[in-house]
Amino acid sequence: MVQREWIPRSVDVSVPSMARTYDFLLGGAHNFAVDRELAVHVERVMPDARSAARVNRAFLGRAVRYMTDQGIRQFLDIGSGIPTVANVHEVAQAEDPGCRVVYVDKDPIAVAHSELMLADDDRATIVHADMRDPESVLGHPETRGLLDFDQPIGLLVLMMLHWVPDGDDPWALMARYRDALAPGSHLAITHVTADGQDERLAEVTGLIRESRSADNLTERPHDQVVRLFGDFELVEPGVVGCAAWRPSRRGDMSDTPEMNMVIYGGVARKP
Repeated sequence: MVQREWIPRSVDVSVPSMARTYDFLLGGAHNFAVDRELAVHVERVMPDARSAARVNRAFLGRAVRYMTDQGIRQFLDIGSGIPTVANVHEVAQAEDPGCRVVYVDKDPIAVAHSELMLADDDRATIVHADMRDPESVLGHPETRGLLDFDQPIGLLVLMMLHWVPDGDDPWALMARYRDALAPGSHLAITHVTADGQDERLAEVTGLIRESRSADNLTERPHDQVVRLFGDFELVEPGVVGCAAWRPSRRGDMSDTPEMNMVIYGGVARKP
């Protein structure tokens, strides 16, 4: 019973969640047997899946620090997931304690744990919403209460858009978010790609589809990921394997070369 106190009543523990599976791959504890089972299957096909998750997490820290260096003091993190180490508010507030952060996630466990983590921080909050409904994110009272959309914002959409199928038009979706931002705002995106990958990634995609998870993976090539940034100006080195985006220490990269390239990452600025 004690172990299950943190599980919201609405959660079906028999169906895997990609947020909880990702939490497991990062070494977190807020996941269920069904999530761990899916992760184990993924790791059998792609043994270095944990390394890919770590590389993406390291990119988050570098992107946030880059944005704070550019003067950004407010952040909107869409698809923030279950809290783990080096969350956006921790990284940003280490640079400037005045930084403000709004997290957004549709997973009730991610929301519940974020609420607990942020209970004593009046400069950070969590919004329970689906990124595919931009108005529910951008117009939410918590969002509007903490962020000033007349000033630059750092928007992070990491490991999210490959869960949005082509039929839901992720490019139009991102245009709505970009249009809401003031000039000088920055956008960071990471996205799984099949570019340069072998058949193992396709097998992982199949495993996710067969798992009954509500999320299905859509890998996209480089040009389609670049389109997600619209007319924002890409920061050097552009859209690259996220481990290759301004690495600063060994932990930013995987020892397995293909894991450095399975996720594209980039940062861009609104002119």
